Amino acid sequence: MASNPGSGRPAKKSKNSSARTRRKMVVFVIEVIIILGMIGVLWYVMKHTQTTDDEGPIYADVADLSPSDIGISESVLRNADGGAMDGYTNIALFGVDALSSKGSDLLKGYRSDTIMIASINNATGEVTLVSVYRDTFLNLGNDSYNKCNAAYAKGGATQAVTMLNANLDLNITNWITVSYKALATVIDDLGGIMIDVESNEIDHLNNYQIAVAQAIGIPEDSITPVRETGYQLLNGMQAAAYCRIRYTDGNDFKRTERQREVLEAILAEAQTRDAATLTGIFTDVMNYTYTSFDEKTLLDMVLNVKGYTIVRDGGFPSMDMMAGANLKAYGDCVVPTTLEDNVIWLHEYLFDDRNYVPSDQVKAFSMYIETETENYIRK
Repeated sequence: MASNPGSGRPAKKSKNSSARTRRKMVVFVIEVIIILGMIGVLWYVMKHTQTTDDEGPIYADVADLSPSDIGISESVLRNADGGAMDGYTNIALFGVDALSSKGSDLLKGYRSDTIMIASINNATGEVTLVSVYRDTFLNLGNDSYNKCNAAYAKGGATQAVTMLNANLDLNITNWITVSYKALATVIDDLGGIMIDVESNEIDHLNNYQIAVAQAIGIPEDSITPVRETGYQLLNGMQAAAYCRIRYTDGNDFKRTERQREVLEAILAEAQTRDAATLTGIFTDVMNYTYTSFDEKTLLDMVLNVKGYTIVRDGGFPSMDMMAGANLKAYGDCVVPTTLEDNVIWLHEYLFDDRNYVPSDQVKAFSMYIETETENYIRK
């Protein structure tokens, strides 16, 4: 250390030097605080970005949901524990009508134009698919009534699941919601799927490709029109547009058939792929997916795709127990006649339960629907 000449003692620091040191320390502390703040903001953005854009999957936090939170009644719980529903896993599949690829569009605010139940026999891997017609007049799971696809718009997947459980006496606890981007991505990653296109579908398919292209975020000049009828390979955008067709004979009922046909074609193609390919597809598609499953469980199901077989598919309500009605404020609706009878049919269809007795809740819903619609049903 330097000494003061002639004194033999260390030199004292000047007051100005001490003040400068203190100022430097204060500036340093402020810089550290700012950096830590920036890191905190960056962490928050990275953690929450996946719910507002199309970069990364959205996993729902369902750990704290009780059965009553999602419309599962006590009588259904008893039936699922040792009853006819025991041994089945029921999953809700939703496709929202948002024409964009933003992850936030999957959460709520858009109607679920695709509502499907996949019921899996855990012992055999046999799968039954049932489409719930989007215009079906049901309780939305919050003691209000409307077209059932409004449940997703109002309360997201949890309310849509509640709607299904409450009206159909089911025990669904998991769901998968996809956008057009997810559907097109999985099909393109598979190299396309084989679909039998009919002559009255071609114009609608090509017209719908324009809207799907906008949703997927690709230019319209990349659209490849379908020119011929018959069994042929469709790419992701073509197949997604095919799922939207409703203005042919059969209207929305036929559209749900197309949606199930596409799902079955995807399964058939996926069963021919190896684990590495399926894992890559899973990673791509999950960027445009909202689900209650954790990543490992869902990936295990994908890698076990060869263990599943779709054995039957249909729609709800049953065609011979439904009617059309214009319900004024709700517009044209599909009316189950009656909901109680349809639930009895559904439990036989899904679980081979020939003696099912609907819950008191379903009976109450059924009575309300019958009273509200009887004067409007088209004969």
